[in-house]
Amino acid sequence: MRRTARNRRGPALALAAAVALSLAAGCTAGPGPDDERPRRTPPGTAGGTASVLAVKIDNAPAARPQTGLEAADVVYAEPVEGGLSRLMAVYATRLPQTVGPVRSARESDLELLRQFDRPVLAFSGAQSKLLPLIDRAPLLTKTPEEAPGAYLRSPGRSAPHDLYLRPGELMPSAPGAHALTTGFRYGAAPAGGTPETSRTVRYPAARFTFTWSARHAGWLVAMDGTPAVTAGGGRLAPQTVVVQYVRVRDSAYRDFLGSATPYVETVGAGPARVLRDGRAYDVHWKRGAAQEGTRFTTADGAPVNFARGQVWVVFARAA
Repeated sequence: MRRTARNRRGPALALAAAVALSLAAGCTAGPGPDDERPRRTPPGTAGGTASVLAVKIDNAPAARPQTGLEAADVVYAEPVEGGLSRLMAVYATRLPQTVGPVRSARESDLELLRQFDRPVLAFSGAQSKLLPLIDRAPLLTKTPEEAPGAYLRSPGRSAPHDLYLRPGELMPSAPGAHALTTGFRYGAAPAGGTPETSRTVRYPAARFTFTWSARHAGWLVAMDGTPAVTAGGGRLAPQTVVVQYVRVRDSAYRDFLGSATPYVETVGAGPARVLRDGRAYDVHWKRGAAQEGTRFTTADGAPVNFARGQVWVVFARAA
């Protein structure tokens, strides 16, 4: 994506409460340098929302451990330039104190987010030619330029891996489970399946491994061979993991090195593998339109229930 000149660092914290929160999070206030152009503030983005908060989160090795991932209801993992990965965390039932590091948006994020009713999207910037599409999308954007008081810079991290969001500055409270219009169903495990203790999904320059842990009642996450932990040192362990095989094509956008940005097609149909309770289920996914959620069914068309708790969806290139 396009690299731009550094923004000026914002002033020191103006309020004592903000100072205390920043010190607790190990951060300083205000937007600062990033690797991509900040988005201009569009008209008509003021006001509240009853929809989810989606945050684009850095997943480069220098960005780990991330903060706030454990509080997300859904975490999407997607391929980006150079064969690397990036995350989108979706929050509905609770808002963490801090989330990050926050990074930039991609074109396919707009299609993925259409399943929600005017979601709030927090991100750090976008390729300049993509900005008009973001402006027209049915969502509420909150970049560091649009909501500077909601963002912090961590002095312990180097740019661009140092930008963090305080969700409470964007939304008064979590909207609730009703805002999760993903199409996911939760309940008792489906019949069948096969025992599975570990599953790895590989991108050209990144990989995710999920290992079942009865003690954690979830799938321990490893990224590039390293255990994924919270900012407090606990393990990330979602209750359900979905490996969703999708078409991945080049978008019309390129990064500053000239590499094409991948476009992940989340509308359509194809195979998927659902991991829950130490078992794996080969299923079929279908999303008929961008405004719809995704349905997962067995070979006979029966809906597939996920385990209650956090869901990770890893988009993998279809064969």
